[in-house]
Amino acid sequence: MEQRRSFIKDLLVSTEIDREVNAKGWVRTKRGNKQVAFVALNDGSTIHNIQLVIDLTNFTENQIKEITTGASLSVNGMLVKSMGQGQSVEIQAKEIQVYGTADPETYPLQKKGHTLEFLREIAHLRFRTNTFGAVFRIRHAMAFAIHKYFNDRNFYYLHTPIVTGSDAEGAGEMFRVSTLDIENPPKTEDGKIDFTQDFFGKESNLTVSGQLEAELGATALSNVYTFGPTFRAENSNTPRHLAEFWMIEPEMAFYDIHDNMDLAEDMLKYLIRYSLENCIDDLKFLENRLIEEEKNKPQNEKSEMTLIEKLNLILKDDFVRLTYTEAIEVLKNSTPSKKGKFQFPVEWGIDLQSEHERYLVEKHFKKPVILVDYPKDIKAFYMKQNDDGKTVRAMDILFPGIGEIIGGSQREEIYDKLAARISEMGIPEKDMWWYLETRKYGTVPHSGFGLGFERLILFVTGMANIRDVIPFPRTPKNAEF
Repeated sequence: MEQRRSFIKDLLVSTEIDREVNAKGWVRTKRGNKQVAFVALNDGSTIHNIQLVIDLTNFTENQIKEITTGASLSVNGMLVKSMGQGQSVEIQAKEIQVYGTADPETYPLQKKGHTLEFLREIAHLRFRTNTFGAVFRIRHAMAFAIHKYFNDRNFYYLHTPIVTGSDAEGAGEMFRVSTLDIENPPKTEDGKIDFTQDFFGKESNLTVSGQLEAELGATALSNVYTFGPTFRAENSNTPRHLAEFWMIEPEMAFYDIHDNMDLAEDMLKYLIRYSLENCIDDLKFLENRLIEEEKNKPQNEKSEMTLIEKLNLILKDDFVRLTYTEAIEVLKNSTPSKKGKFQFPVEWGIDLQSEHERYLVEKHFKKPVILVDYPKDIKAFYMKQNDDGKTVRAMDILFPGIGEIIGGSQREEIYDKLAARISEMGIPEKDMWWYLETRKYGTVPHSGFGLGFERLILFVTGMANIRDVIPFPRTPKNAEF
């Protein structure tokens, strides 16, 4: 009877030794002499490899020749205590079946280090590196933790549409969805494209947010959240932007802005704690990778904290909470502002830039910051207006190294105020009738926020570029794989 396969992560912690086992995976390295070969095998279940000890007298020369870096194989053998350093157990190989070979001349993942830029070009293979194995195991753990967090707190997971006729942000940077003939689209009498003949009978786009539809769910189910792909057709090539990314958007009936801030802070701390409790091997690997990288940096660019210290910092204290107006005063009185070091000058009414957000978090308060009460002119139409007529109950959570990680607000629940704001911002009311109707029938105070999933993963993994925390990044001029 064929031996049942065991995952390498289970074999490495097994206390049952001197028994027959089967492992399957990909070869990371092979070394040895004329009598014995040592193969490091990895199956993706852990950052660690298991060592195969192969007595060459039991195998043909051809069999051994096929076992090269990148080859995939199945091994039957005895799980024994390891004689060597670095692992507690190893497998003494009895039978080896090679599933797929990898020509060492052409296989791109050899033992030498590779740049992250190069690995993006071979994104179909980069999962096999230690770095990306760690990143994507952590990404999975964070997705699971998000669902667990909300499920345990009586939230319902709502699937909001990916194809939509509304622009939640009002920014207009959306990807069009159409089946019209691109060469010869139907036209109206005044020469414009006739979208009534399109598949959905109207102009349609990929969603930028599931928030508006989630609000509809919250007005009946109380607490809901979405977790899905969102799309922005913004021509941005920064290390923090993608054209396709994932968003977590909870919406809560009967929540005011303070309840909203409490939930967002609690959720972030829960997720960070979950990563430290469940992904420590991968985090330690990524931390060591960063420590090695730092050795080549000038002193003034070196990080003051290791990755794990940075994660623990989030858990240590309450986040600082202050108004946008107070933050502007802090920034105006800061040394970089007085010396003209900020690229973007600071004055009340500006949309804070990453350099401003990071100054507040990393230099001034040295902990995460929640800003509230932003000028209404720089925020979206659906945010609750304050009595001062100038600000709205918006909140942004700012993290070290990232800047804004969460954006949210108390939503405007008063029909007349919301209708006036929609009109003021030139949004066609015919596109928003359904959203407005929820303010006519049993309206309630409600709040919500959006967490950019990739920005969370950037923070937890310590990676520097958002393209390295999503399997296949979509950016301007790039939709490969």
